[in-house]
Amino acid sequence: MVSTVVARRRALFVIGLTLVIGASRFVTESWAAGAFAMGKCGAYGQAYDFPAEAAARAAALKQCNGECTAVTMKRACAAFSVDMANPCGAHGYAVEPHISSSLNEATRECYKFGGKECVIRAWACDAKG
Repeated sequence: MVSTVVARRRALFVIGLTLVIGASRFVTESWAAGAFAMGKCGAYGQAYDFPAEAAARAAALKQCNGECTAVTMKRACAAFSVDMANPCGAHGYAVEPHISSSLNEATRECYKFGGKECVIRAWACDAKG
């Protein structure tokens, strides 16, 4: 009789633990949208860990001064590079799964568009990026 009670308690514990783990994964994944806005002369805005991409995009654009464009990131990293020799000139950006690849690609893009002294101006990673 005691073994049946113990078995039931263990089963309830396992079910409860499974539900808690499942719920925590849902919460983490649902708050995994971000955006990066870029504008002229090194202007930028960033938003990460938002519940939806539209909200993240709006928040990033609100931070950016002037005419800005935004890219979204979901469980990724974004980086923005500008030419320090002419901050209103060449720039580059990238959205990649890992920070190192986004930093490298943003710098490469800046040089590709004529930058002479390209440096990372800003970067952000969203949940699990």
